[in-house]
Amino acid sequence: MEQSQMQRRLGLAQATAINMIDMVGIGPFITLPMVIALMNGPYFLYAWILGAVLSFVDAMVWSELGAAFPEAGGSYQFLKRAYHAEKAGKMMSFLFVWQTMIQAPLVIASAAIGFASYFSFLVPLSPFQAKAVSGSVVILIVLLLYRNIQSIGKISVALWIGVLATMFWIIGGGLAHGNFLAPLKEMNSGLQLNYAFIASLGFASVKTVYSYLGYYNVCHLGAEIKDPAKNIPRSMFLSIAGIAVLYLSMNISVASVIPWQVAKDSEFVLSLFMQQLAGDTAATVLTCLILWVAFASVFSATLGYSRIPYAAAKDGAFFPIFAKLHPTRQFPHISLLALGIVAFCFSLMFKLKEVISAILAMRIMIQFIGQAIGLTMLRRKKQHVFPYKMPLYPIPVILAIVLWAGILISTGLKLILSGIIVIGTGMVVYLIKAKRLSEWPFDKR
Repeated sequence: MEQSQMQRRLGLAQATAINMIDMVGIGPFITLPMVIALMNGPYFLYAWILGAVLSFVDAMVWSELGAAFPEAGGSYQFLKRAYHAEKAGKMMSFLFVWQTMIQAPLVIASAAIGFASYFSFLVPLSPFQAKAVSGSVVILIVLLLYRNIQSIGKISVALWIGVLATMFWIIGGGLAHGNFLAPLKEMNSGLQLNYAFIASLGFASVKTVYSYLGYYNVCHLGAEIKDPAKNIPRSMFLSIAGIAVLYLSMNISVASVIPWQVAKDSEFVLSLFMQQLAGDTAATVLTCLILWVAFASVFSATLGYSRIPYAAAKDGAFFPIFAKLHPTRQFPHISLLALGIVAFCFSLMFKLKEVISAILAMRIMIQFIGQAIGLTMLRRKKQHVFPYKMPLYPIPVILAIVLWAGILISTGLKLILSGIIVIGTGMVVYLIKAKRLSEWPFDKR
């Protein structure tokens, strides 16, 4: 029996801040030129709109599940309950934790690598120095998170203030430039609704969806949210709406100053944007703020993911050591340290472009599509109370599955196969474990 329990101390403002600083990491700054290059035209804004639509629809699924099961671990809890009647709940939740132990450190590492990449605008870095910077970011984040949740909530709000300041400065710069609406007027210029456009939109949306990921972070912290039936859904919808406005405004602002033909080839497009508007000093200050945003994102992502192995271990479905809470600060310190160590290694091993698509490919099959299907199973059973119910059910669920399937295809065959291999390996490990413990998932008894 546990001697201590996690406490509900995070309100709506703190939950929303945690979501949003996870969403606005280095992603939108490094993917902005990638998206423009993939769309190769002024209609790149459609990729950001599609990313927001998918996030909003998927958040309806997360909201129903998060409000009904506000516990630590998020998807682990959802999948376990959704597939229980089909004798596969333990297997599905195990597979989610299995892939989380790989993809969560990839998410953390991607933000740390992005931090090091943008840092090179200030100080040119050799490959070795860049790895040293990204690894140091992961270490510092773990040290900051090694404390109780109430202190973390305050740190999250402080980090979010820096995120808002950065975004508003970028948007304000475009407004002051006086040509803010020009990209909107040009976004349909030369647009043809053909296969080439749809394909480009799919590839570009892989990058924009990556930039929206994190709207569900509050679900992983369900056991620490006050009034979760209301605050979990509200924090997600507020996060997505706010971030969509900020992302679209930021893209419009940049494109109103730097032509898309130039922006698509610029590695430091935001710094170049501010340099052109206000000079070298302003560009340096903005770059520092972007680094602040990237750091905040690593902080939030690591916080949320550290609760998943803890929840599984507490349930007896993962290594028992991960169920331990810090004796005085009441947070899962073993889980935090384990993810931090793996993320540190990944930050030294991979390049940024390699991990963005890999993150999505690995998560879509089990977490996003698996969860959406699982919700329909839970709805059919009528054994659970859902404090939040999405409008027009089941249309949002079907739409979420179709859109996620499209994004998965756009990641490419190589990454799809990699995701299948990770899932297949996890299934073999689980079946061996289940056979030994007499928990065979396909037993008809």
